[in-house]
Amino acid sequence: MSSTSSSRSGLDRSAILMMAMDDDTAAEVFKHLSSRDAQQLGMRMAALRNVSSEQIEEVLREFSDELDQYGAININSSEHIRSVLIKAMGEERAASLLEDIFENNEGSGIDALNMMEANVVAEMIRDEHPQIIATIIVHLERNQAADVLLCFEERLRNDVILRVATFSGVQPAALAELTEVLGSLLDGQNLKRSKMGGVSTAAEILNLLNSSHEEAALASVREHDENLAQRIIDEMFVFEDLEKADNRTMQRILIELDNDTLAVALKGTSEALFTRFTANMASRAADLLREDMEMRGPVRLSQVESERKRILDTVRRLADAGEITLSGDDDEYV
Repeated sequence: MSSTSSSRSGLDRSAILMMAMDDDTAAEVFKHLSSRDAQQLGMRMAALRNVSSEQIEEVLREFSDELDQYGAININSSEHIRSVLIKAMGEERAASLLEDIFENNEGSGIDALNMMEANVVAEMIRDEHPQIIATIIVHLERNQAADVLLCFEERLRNDVILRVATFSGVQPAALAELTEVLGSLLDGQNLKRSKMGGVSTAAEILNLLNSSHEEAALASVREHDENLAQRIIDEMFVFEDLEKADNRTMQRILIELDNDTLAVALKGTSEALFTRFTANMASRAADLLREDMEMRGPVRLSQVESERKRILDTVRRLADAGEITLSGDDDEYV
């Protein structure tokens, strides 16, 4: 074997072998690999670039007759890898493994955008189609995404937030085309096909905006889809977030709640969150709450979640009425 081939690692040679096989044969090999080995081999297959026929023959000399038909391995190997893994593992396991494989081979362009000043990134992308902007936004770190959005005028910012909330990922068929469109912005790097975007991403970004921008964006989403807006709101503030509420807010919330609701809702909470409630109650009321919870014994999780939702509905009603503040980001007092 030549020095070129012998200098390659065993993993490199295995990847070349797998790429030279037909899908069914490669799938049979994958079936006998551990998850860790399958991921490592898949990542190396995805990283193969410009493997010549001569190199293939050196690695696979015992199969040289069969390799004549292949020539150089196509560098766009993702479809072959996907087909092999699906046949070997089924759709669900393959999808998860592909996520890990391609996430480790892509994204350096996005890393560069995360390191830039937000206003520079905003200038680079503001003239792109809002859907392309949304696609970039969901791949940025959340703080960077929020800062970039703040650089846009309100109409564009709200449009992008709506698209982020309804983002369901880049379809494989459109990935190459989208990558080409974004190539000049991202230095030719591919975007991840990961489970990014959607309601949770929109909520995380909105949580980092000040209240006026947050309210404007939610109003825009509500005009498009009231249910979607509510889902975002539900993601933005969860029961555990009450641990961060100030004393005045907690005291105002407690006025609206009865002991039965609290005794169920606080089952299974962290000690810190439980203390956040009891610290803002009269000592006698706190003692009665503890006794009530002990006497009730185990409670169905569905009941706990129902009572927590009741509390969150109360919290949102008070926040909408301006009676409490859920975030101190604005630093405004009246």
